[in-house]
Parts: sequence; structure tokens; C-alpha cells
Amino acid sequence: MKKNKQMSESFLLSGILALSGGFQDAYTYNTRDGVFSNAQTGNVVLMSQHIMSGEWKRGLYYLVPLLAFMAGIIVAEQIQVKYKESDKFHWRQLIVLLEIITLSVVGVLSYEYNMIATMLVSFSCSMQVQTFRKVNGYGYASTMCIGNLRSGTEALFAYVRNHEKEQLRKFLYYFGIIFVFAIGAGVGGILSIQFGIHTIWIADVFLFVVFFLMMREL
Repeated sequence: MKKNKQMSESFLLSGILALSGGFQDAYTYNTRDGVFSNAQTGNVVLMSQHIMSGEWKRGLYYLVPLLAFMAGIIVAEQIQVKYKESDKFHWRQLIVLLEIITLSVVGVLSYEYNMIATMLVSFSCSMQVQTFRKVNGYGYASTMCIGNLRSGTEALFAYVRNHEKEQLRKFLYYFGIIFVFAIGAGVGGILSIQFGIHTIWIADVFLFVVFFLMMREL
């Protein structure tokens, strides 16, 4: 159990997930009609703005990733409940594999299916953020930054005030994840603009690495 916890919550694995999370968000924004796959706050803002401007059709367009995000959380929870005690494979590996399959499908969907593509990426991101929630014991999110930014800044303040090394370590973990997420978003944005819809398959490469790293948990 200790080994399992260390691998699932390691900074290496969490960093790769954050890299993939940033990549996916930049991908959908740049190639799928400016919709965020995991920054659902942004989608709520845009949805509300369009609906209140009388643009109902465009407003409801942003509702799709919200519903897909909710569905991903439900599916992740169901998989955990059903396979948590399995001796054949780790339940988190099953979710990563499902993410890989989902993103592989996204890469073959043409631009006329942008809504479906965004829905699938949101579904993938929500499964990931629901499944991997700690880095070395600290609660975090691999597909968004606001919670990590709050927790990291809080830890920095605590360190400045009390000079506790544990708070400094916590600060470095959170801002390390944010930094890696930003790299993923930057690379994902640039490559998506240059190479289009198939770029999402690069995120699959990151997830394959996570999948094989988790072989150590078996």
C-alpha cells in the first residue's frame, strides 16, 4: 500500500499528468472553437454571457463540456468502486487507458465535429482530475491551476511567517505542478495551431508514460 501511494502521488507522475492536462486545454481552445476542456469556470462565464446576450445556441454550446465533465467524474467513481480491489490491474490504470482511447478518437474527428471532440476531452480531463488528486500527500489538480495557485501561495505565506520547511516543500510542489502545466499548455497551443486536430495524440504519449509508470503498483 505504501508503494502504491508513493507511485500514484509521486511528483514525476503528477507532473506528467499536469503536462497532459495543460496540453489538452490548449488543444481544445485553439482547434475546437475556443472552448476550454477543463477550465469549466471559463465555460460558465462564456455560456452565461452568450445566453444573456440572446445568443442561446452559442451559449448552450458551452454547456456541453460542463455536462461531459460531470459524466467523467461519475464514470471515474464507478470504475474505482468496481475495480479498486482488483489484483489483475490497478483501477487508476484502467482510467488512464480509457483516457488514451478517448483522446485517440478525438484526433480523428474533423472540425465539423468540434462539439463532440470538446465533450470527449472534457470527459477525459474530469476522469483524470477525479482519479489523481494528491501529489506527495498534498491535494492538487492536474488539469487546472486555481486550486494549486491558492494552496501554493498559502504555503508560501506560512513559510515566510513560520519558516517551516514543510511549508516550503508544499509551496515548491504546487508551483512545480503549475509550471509543468504551463509548459504543457504552451507547447499544446503552439503545436495545435501548427498541426491541427491530430495534435491531441501527443497527449496520449504522456498518458502512455503514466500508464507504464503505474505498472510498478502491481
